[in-house]
Amino acid sequence: MPNVEIPPGNARASVGSLIRASMRDAVAVLLPVACSGCRAPDRAVCRDCRLALEPAPRSLERAGLRLWTGLEYSGAVAAVLGAFKDGGRTDAAAALAPALRASLCAALAEVPGSVPIEVCTIPSTPAARRARGYVPVDTLLGRLGLRPAPVLVLARERADQAGLDAEARRRNAAGGLVARSARRRLGPAPRDAPLAGRRFLLVDDIVTTGSTLAEAVRAVAAAGG
Repeated sequence: MPNVEIPPGNARASVGSLIRASMRDAVAVLLPVACSGCRAPDRAVCRDCRLALEPAPRSLERAGLRLWTGLEYSGAVAAVLGAFKDGGRTDAAAALAPALRASLCAALAEVPGSVPIEVCTIPSTPAARRARGYVPVDTLLGRLGLRPAPVLVLARERADQAGLDAEARRRNAAGGLVARSARRRLGPAPRDAPLAGRRFLLVDDIVTTGSTLAEAVRAVAAAGG
């Protein structure tokens, strides 16, 4: 197995769940909340929506890439993820993290042998970071004890992909990312191949056509990764 280590879940989950539920009940009295998926009262994510967020990893093909996804983007999943990503509902992260863990483990299980693999994410635009105040994918990875390698940067401004068709997404993503110059862990890398000798697991929050991930693959490969 690759040496990206996904920390195990809590072995005392049942006791911990009871304690957390009691704490949520107490907090809800002082700071009323509504479910980020269905607006039911008193929970960041209610029981029914949590059931919809149970991990269901599966592989799919997009833009010539083999990908792993943890959930189907529809219904309660889309509502919770949308609230977490663009509605400031960071309190939904705990309910979303298990699906990310499952998809990461499924992807890593396909990599033969023991090879160093780093996690790489798609950089947000400065405007998106300012508007949200956090980076959604990095926040979820943090809940799993993982920190992405900051190897990709935006080569230019790009439009929000939401609402674009497949061809417009491809044009919007093309040439939008570049690898930053960096030193390899084991000595300097050539100037034109700053990622030489490094391997990456690419992580994004929502996949539609796969154009953003395809651009990330191109940028990493162009830098020797």
